[in-house]
Amino acid sequence: MDEQTQNSREENARSSENTDAAGLENSENKKHKLGYNIPLFILEIFILCIAIGALYIVTVATKDFKRTDIDNDTLIINEEVAETIEEQEQEEEAKGYRNIALFGVDDRDGNLGRGTRSDTIIIASINQDTNEIKLVSVYRDTYLNLGNDSYNKCNAAYAQGGPEQAITMLNTNLDLDITDYVTVGFGGLIDAIDALGGIEIEVTDSEITHLNNYQLCMSQEMGVGYTPVIKSGKQILNGMQATAYCRIRYTKGDDFRRAERQRDVLGAMMIKAQSASLPALNNVVTAVLPSISTSLNVSEIVSVLGTVVDYNLIASEGLPFEDERTLARIGSAGECIIPADLEENVKRLHELLFDDKDYEPSKEVVNISSEIKEFTKEYLK
Repeated sequence: MDEQTQNSREENARSSENTDAAGLENSENKKHKLGYNIPLFILEIFILCIAIGALYIVTVATKDFKRTDIDNDTLIINEEVAETIEEQEQEEEAKGYRNIALFGVDDRDGNLGRGTRSDTIIIASINQDTNEIKLVSVYRDTYLNLGNDSYNKCNAAYAQGGPEQAITMLNTNLDLDITDYVTVGFGGLIDAIDALGGIEIEVTDSEITHLNNYQLCMSQEMGVGYTPVIKSGKQILNGMQATAYCRIRYTKGDDFRRAERQRDVLGAMMIKAQSASLPALNNVVTAVLPSISTSLNVSEIVSVLGTVVDYNLIASEGLPFEDERTLARIGSAGECIIPADLEENVKRLHELLFDDKDYEPSKEVVNISSEIKEFTKEYLK
């Protein structure tokens, strides 16, 4: 073999080695880059799935849902409260508190508006900076200004003027700034709890008979069956059972304990929702939206569901406070719960909800407090 041929073969061999090495290096680089991108790719797919799921919820929920517009011009917020809110909005960058009125009605005829008294009145106060929630029941038989300078049991406000007047009643008596509400009937509550797969509630021996009696009444009215509760203790209640539990008022504590049960059920629903899957939350939305009336739109409802895992229920109370109330029969209004001193109740309410230890009630509240004392003094002798 001549020298030229030998050199040519060696050069080709070296070229082949370089090509193989380059190919190997490129292959390794591709593997490295692919391996580096796998977690990011999975994350993108996960986010996409969540987005598609949220969009599906909005699409399905909107199908049978009609938002109830409230004319904010008809809502009354006490003048001093409105001025304070405006000042805070200009000075603070924090999101602050959002207060929503929750009403429960006996909707046997499907009426969620004017003409039916609200059996349940709950203020849900949400600290939007910490996601902490506080629930305060306003006892339905509380003797208050109905928002139109007439006095009666506060649940009459909803019957007279629907959610607008009921919200005004809360704002004027309690120095609040509520503009949104959710009203649900018994049927909607049953469906929502069933969609969650039931909730965990501790049932006492004294509650079992009453719980089953309410189940029997509802099953006859709705034409459906029910499952009796047969034992006491902590257990999973279905929608019918939990709703019947909410209605009990004949055990120790009467209507005060009844309102507490309602808050307990709301808290249990929130806990269950925090561990629920996206399809389960979708079931809740599609089940309950046709059976509620609310000023919130679908995107706001979905936003709440999207952050429910971060919520923390830190307080549950009833108003008037236990040591600031008395009972009496007030003329045609019947048996009422009377705020012994509405001013003091409002001070304590604002400390509870907003950590305001130095709150001074507005002149409107001071006036209402004086009128309640004047109107009820002859019945408290």
